[in-house]
Amino acid sequence: MNELTIGTFKLMIRNASLRIKERESEFSELDAVIGDGDHGTAMVAAMNAIVEAAEKGTEFKTMLNDMGFNVMMQTSGSTSTLLGAFLLGMSDHSAGTSLDAGAVKEMFAGGLKNIQTQTQAKKGDKTMMDALIPAVEAMQETQSEDIARIIDAGAKAAQTGAGSTIALKANFGRARNYGERSIGFADSGATSWACMFSAFAEAVNN
Repeated sequence: MNELTIGTFKLMIRNASLRIKERESEFSELDAVIGDGDHGTAMVAAMNAIVEAAEKGTEFKTMLNDMGFNVMMQTSGSTSTLLGAFLLGMSDHSAGTSLDAGAVKEMFAGGLKNIQTQTQAKKGDKTMMDALIPAVEAMQETQSEDIARIIDAGAKAAQTGAGSTIALKANFGRARNYGERSIGFADSGATSWACMFSAFAEAVNN
């Protein structure tokens, strides 16, 4: 795949929403270990708002901007804030109705950069950043011009990152209060973001 069209991007978003909904209970059960147990519900609500705005989009920059604002306006909490920041950052680094490999990398890197203005969490803190940072780094390091391979690399890195959180102690947010008791369970946010990237890869490969 030499270019990512806006139509294919919408398929990625729809598939992410579908896969998130399928695993809603799993995400909430993971969140219940060191959180308030509503992460699955929050992700489903956020993805509904994101898909709603995406369906109206005709151009990357405006569409991503609308997706980011819609998720923050319709839902509340850290999930919508972080997803909104990610989408707004992507909007700031995209334009037109199709993107080549370099533009796709720039768009995802822009999303990560903006989300880092909203949270101080880093890799190893047992948060969604343990999936997102490796995903974006892997995409930047992929030399291929094939966009499907670039997104595949991001999805695999996100899965590995999410899996790594099982052995980690939570160092960020309210979850850090659980200390050693947080070890042995995957982080719900890292798991849901890895699910999202896997859904992106699945969509571009089908």
